[in-house]
Amino acid sequence: MPLPASLQGRLKIPAIASPMFLASGPDLVVETCKGGMIGTFPALNQRTTEGYGAWLEEIASRLDGVEGAAPFGINLIVHRSNSRVEADLAKTVEHKVPLVITSLGAVKDVVDAVHSYGGLVFHDVINARHAEKAAAAGVDGIIAVACGAGGHAGTLNPFALISEIRSVWSGTLVLAGAINTGAQVLAARAMGADMAYLGTRFLATQEAMIEPDFKNMIVESDASDILYTPAISGVNANFLKPSIIRAGLDPDNLPAAGKMNLDHEARAWKNVWSAGQGTGGIHDILPTGELVARLIREYEEARRMIAG
Repeated sequence: MPLPASLQGRLKIPAIASPMFLASGPDLVVETCKGGMIGTFPALNQRTTEGYGAWLEEIASRLDGVEGAAPFGINLIVHRSNSRVEADLAKTVEHKVPLVITSLGAVKDVVDAVHSYGGLVFHDVINARHAEKAAAAGVDGIIAVACGAGGHAGTLNPFALISEIRSVWSGTLVLAGAINTGAQVLAARAMGADMAYLGTRFLATQEAMIEPDFKNMIVESDASDILYTPAISGVNANFLKPSIIRAGLDPDNLPAAGKMNLDHEARAWKNVWSAGQGTGGIHDILPTGELVARLIREYEEARRMIAG
């Protein structure tokens, strides 16, 4: 499936740096986009709608006139616990954000609002049933969040997930889950996705807004250090076991999960750190621009190798 028209010819690699809660901000987004890859951030990484709008202005200003810069995007949590969704959506429409990634609900009114100015909506899902709902809402792309992804990951193997979603969706499809290299971006395309979604790899960048200890923990960890549990935030997600221990909890004896609450979740994710199973493939903390350039180089090298 070709990319949406507004993305064609504007990317040096078919990939998105995912919107990471508490970690993605203007510096990470701008440096990613300057390199030719889509950079994104969650609206809720700013404490107020006014602050969110200020970030949109800053990012647009810093990218204005930059030759070869990719579009940027934001993430909206479309869930009843998010009291800011209407105000943040209005600010998104006002600034005509090129790409909106929706989570925890596919809402047609949100899609229509973004389409009103020509923006794109991608929605993240963990199974085909959710993909069908997103398709019904009129989204432009679906992000398949497979087993091993950071944050609110699914439980399906990426081959199984892509296959099931492709049975109900022929549009733009993005794959998430332990993707660290340009060769893996190409592999995602070979298995039926159009783009790749990288999160944890971008936590280990100089521009990520997280503690140095968090970045170092990612470099020092591997897949065995990742725990998939609803106990931290009320929703199943992948977390670093060393950070759970650091927070004074026992990874093998966590309390029962409660109902989802975004205020509680913000506190939980600040103290217990999320990452995906791809940590074992991350060995350095780089400037974002350098990381993007390496991904592009790896992608092109993999294409040449396969063609040869």
